[in-house]
Amino acid sequence: MRRLEEAASQNRTFGDRVASFVARFCGSPTFVWVHAAAFGSWIARNVWPGVQHPDPFPFTFLTMWSSMEAIFLSSFILIAQNYAMRISERRDKLDVQINLLTEQEITKVLQMLQEIASAVGAGQKPDPEVRALAEATEHEALVEQIDQAAGVGREDLGAAGRR
Repeated sequence: MRRLEEAASQNRTFGDRVASFVARFCGSPTFVWVHAAAFGSWIARNVWPGVQHPDPFPFTFLTMWSSMEAIFLSSFILIAQNYAMRISERRDKLDVQINLLTEQEITKVLQMLQEIASAVGAGQKPDPEVRALAEATEHEALVEQIDQAAGVGREDLGAAGRR
C-alpha cells in the first residue's frame, strides 16, 4: 500500500503539488498569524493620526486584496480536495475489488469444506445458514436491498444508479 501511495504522490501534476502546498500552508497557524499581523499593521497604518493614509477607512484596497486572495485560496483548496477525492475514490475501488475477491474465495472455501465433510462422512444435519453463505452473492440484488433499507431509489442516485 505504501508503494501505491508513493506512486500516486509521484504522479501528481505540478498544479496538484502547488495546490496541496498552498492548502497545507493556509491551514496552518502560521498563515493565521501572518494575516493577523499584515491586516493589523495595514489598518493601523491607515488610521494612525498624522500619517498619510494610502487606503483610508473603509479600506477599499485591503477589501479588494483580501477578496481576491479568498478567491484564489478557495480555488487552491478545491483543487487539493479534488485530488484527495480522486485518491480516495481509487482506494475505494481497490477496496471493493479486494472485498469481492475475498467474498468469492470464502464462498469457494465453504463449498469445498461442505464437499470434504460429505466425502469423509462428517456430514451433520444441513445448516441453512452455511448453505446460504456457500452460494455466490448476487451483488446487484444486494445493492438493491441496501438502497431499499436506506430509503434511496435508483432515481435518487442519478447516473451512478444507472450503471
